[in-house]
Amino acid sequence: MKKDSPYYADLILYNGNILTMDPLYKNASFVAIKDNQIISINHGDYYNFINDHTELIDCRGRTIIPGFIDAHFHLRSSAERYVVLNLEPSFGIRSIKDILWKVKNQTKNLPKGEWIIGKGYNEFYLDEKRHPNRWDLDQVSLEHPVKLTHRSGNAHVLNSFALKFVGISKDTPDPQDGLIERDLVTGEPTGVLYHMGRFLSEKIPALGDEKLEPGILALNKELLSTGITSIQDVSSNNNLKQLQIFKKWKTKNLLIPRISMLFGLDALKELDDANVKEDLQIKFRGIKIILDKTTGKILPEQKELCEVVLEIHRRGYQVAIHAIEEEEIEIACSAIEFALKRFPNNSHRHRIEHSSICPPMLAKRIASLGITIVSNPSFIYYHGERYLKTVPFNQIKHLYPFSSLKKCGIRLVGSSDSPLAPFNPLIGIYGAISRKTSKGDSLLPDENITPSEALEMYTQSASWICFEEDRIGSIAPGKLADIVLLSDDPTKTVPEKIKDIKVEMTIIDGKIVWRSDREL
Repeated sequence: MKKDSPYYADLILYNGNILTMDPLYKNASFVAIKDNQIISINHGDYYNFINDHTELIDCRGRTIIPGFIDAHFHLRSSAERYVVLNLEPSFGIRSIKDILWKVKNQTKNLPKGEWIIGKGYNEFYLDEKRHPNRWDLDQVSLEHPVKLTHRSGNAHVLNSFALKFVGISKDTPDPQDGLIERDLVTGEPTGVLYHMGRFLSEKIPALGDEKLEPGILALNKELLSTGITSIQDVSSNNNLKQLQIFKKWKTKNLLIPRISMLFGLDALKELDDANVKEDLQIKFRGIKIILDKTTGKILPEQKELCEVVLEIHRRGYQVAIHAIEEEEIEIACSAIEFALKRFPNNSHRHRIEHSSICPPMLAKRIASLGITIVSNPSFIYYHGERYLKTVPFNQIKHLYPFSSLKKCGIRLVGSSDSPLAPFNPLIGIYGAISRKTSKGDSLLPDENITPSEALEMYTQSASWICFEEDRIGSIAPGKLADIVLLSDDPTKTVPEKIKDIKVEMTIIDGKIVWRSDREL
């Protein structure tokens, strides 16, 4: 090829162990990139693609894979971790006393009356083994309203100042889909609120987009350092306004990974007259529905859910239903089946998020309907100890049964559900392969899957569920150049070492956006 050929590469990765994740291109000897696309991986000698401007990277035997894709992510909540009080166990929070110390310190730096926000506490790892309450917080914060959010995002704790601010008292009735915890003797609210996030968001001043930007920058750096080149935000309050905010962050170059979105159910009405414009970096894909039984009754009820799912399906959008335990998953399956019987579509790509407790008969039903499960393998590692101690035997024997699900023919997709767990995909891959908790205990070891299957959950399958398989998720000519260089091969490394594999380089759109300090 001549030096002035228009087919020269801007960047070439060579001398690497290439895992294409594409069955049509199993063998590759190099990756040649021009502009934002892969132009060749095994067509003659890579010298044919070199000109004076080509950058060559000798990978020295390291492993080249497609960029990781996290298909169930909460962007705003993950970014807030960097700009509010971080109360996660990994930040040294071991007791309610630790929480109070952090809140008290914050009161010293804020004017009276300004909100103090904390996120990520986990009562399982607190010495007291309970949620903090209003009376705990009142000890250190009588002049500041305080809101603490549980690691799940489904519970919040307010001090007395904050309860008064949002209008919750002894006489306030429980909302239809939420629960106000009360003192059993006096009936007074304890400050602990379940599934009332939307109510609180309408009462409490939101963390402004500008204030959140430092958190977006910090999140961006961490995403790139873990090899994540694409995320799908599935937050239930997503709408057209949030889409524009994400686009603004992309335009300002605060967030480099690609984004696709699921909107919340309330946003479905917005789409009636809206023209959702998409680009290569951010796309709208479907509607997220949460099945919730905080009050003891699953909402939405079956009839309403069937009607809503039918409407979403009829309009050609993807349906993603948050369903964790068996009863909720059954209801989700019935709603999707209801829609498919009225408007048959064998390529619908509807999905169930989590599907944590899934016995064999239910797995067969999911498979028969062609439903994809978007799961969270890293939960085995990060939350496994809690599962072993708190999940009943009749449920834990069906907890994240990856091998059984695969044998049924169900497509599995990997995700972190960040900020519910750290988003390093290699920990998720390790969890799916080893079935080990962070303390090394086994959790249903027979339900493990192969390293290649686990890697596929975060690459090819993740791109498919996001309708991006023609552009990302594998390394092949014509695909976008989203690529990660790893220190070792996760499909050949001893399982216990997988979680220690390092990301050496992250490439998005053909540009090196992150590299380790180690010289390549």
